[in-house]
Amino acid sequence: MPALLPSLALTLLCLLQAVAEVPLQPNFNAEKFAGMWRVTAVASNCPVFLKMKDDMKSSTATISITSEGDLAMTLVWLLMGKCQKFEVLFQHSKEAGHYLAAQEQKELHVMETDYSHYAILHEVQRGGQEPSTGLQLLTRDQNVSPQLLQKFKELIPSMGLAEEMLAVLPASDQCMAEGSWVSLPA
Repeated sequence: MPALLPSLALTLLCLLQAVAEVPLQPNFNAEKFAGMWRVTAVASNCPVFLKMKDDMKSSTATISITSEGDLAMTLVWLLMGKCQKFEVLFQHSKEAGHYLAAQEQKELHVMETDYSHYAILHEVQRGGQEPSTGLQLLTRDQNVSPQLLQKFKELIPSMGLAEEMLAVLPASDQCMAEGSWVSLPA
């Protein structure tokens, strides 16, 4: 048993390191990435998400780039029967496609995008009691091809998540009208 502990520790260290190295979209272009997206699938180990995932519907994410190169994200979710708006400002880092939100202790990585149909985002939140990790599949419209969904599902274990943590969000237009939102702090 004592001989097993060092190899177990080394294995865990390798797994953590593999998860920590998140690939970024090569030659990321923030201006092409900006605009409205639909959050169509999410995988996360966040306890709050896991409790709510079966009742969630597709939401909108509007992304704009500030003059300083930061990423402003406005998310609108249907939660508890109300359209609720969350706003987060991610500051650009030294790497294109990697953003930080200091107040919320969040990191956002644009792992992959074709800019016109889909994007895959990786988010880490370090605040609170336990850090959480999430993957989001964004699409420009509500339709997700089976091939794209399969590609997203194949990324889940490589980011240290399990398929049981996945929610493929049903399409919804309930929160599309701007006057229907209730603003909440992110």
